[in-house]
Amino acid sequence: MSHSFDDANLTATTGLVPIMSLAQMAGLPDLAEDRLTVTTTGADKGANPAPKLATLVAGMAAGADSIDDMNILRHGGMQHLFDRVYAPSTLGSFLRSFAFGHVRQLDAISSRFLTNLNEHTPLLPASEDTGQAMVFVDVDDTVIDVHSASKQGAGFGYQGSRGLNALLATASTGDSGQIIVGQRLRKGSTSSARGADKFVADALATTTRINSGLPALV
Repeated sequence: MSHSFDDANLTATTGLVPIMSLAQMAGLPDLAEDRLTVTTTGADKGANPAPKLATLVAGMAAGADSIDDMNILRHGGMQHLFDRVYAPSTLGSFLRSFAFGHVRQLDAISSRFLTNLNEHTPLLPASEDTGQAMVFVDVDDTVIDVHSASKQGAGFGYQGSRGLNALLATASTGDSGQIIVGQRLRKGSTSSARGADKFVADALATTTRINSGLPALV
């Protein structure tokens, strides 16, 4: 037995409407247009970076965790919610054209987007009735297992398994959940301390812009 959701007048992910409206108000499309520069090839892999980035964000918000899962945005009446819906293969080609410089561009977009988003909804709220409120910044690595030697960016890490080795920084208060303020993909054989000073400094700079002057504890 199988099923599909293909009614052109219905959408299964209506929560994307307020999410992407908020992202637009916080300037995500404009930031991507201004700061993301992907070279356009004969296949136009780098064309229209802003809507492609917005599509990827929408897909992840809807639960997609792979390129093929981006098909969730092509079901039912989703075409009425977006100016253009891209095929997973198009988005995959777009991402594969990225180099490390593009990762840094995305870092700049993410930091500025969080700052703008904080103006619309407090990201790190703290109770006003305590003089001991602070922001907790946690820096840790994570390994996402992969099962193909050709997986771009994958390598063997300290766990002895093949995977994507990422360094993450999150910020939170006693009254908020964790938000990601920094992320970096690393070689599996890289020492945990390598590049950590710059990474932590960037994460703290982003946190400072959105934490309403609270002290930060790393």
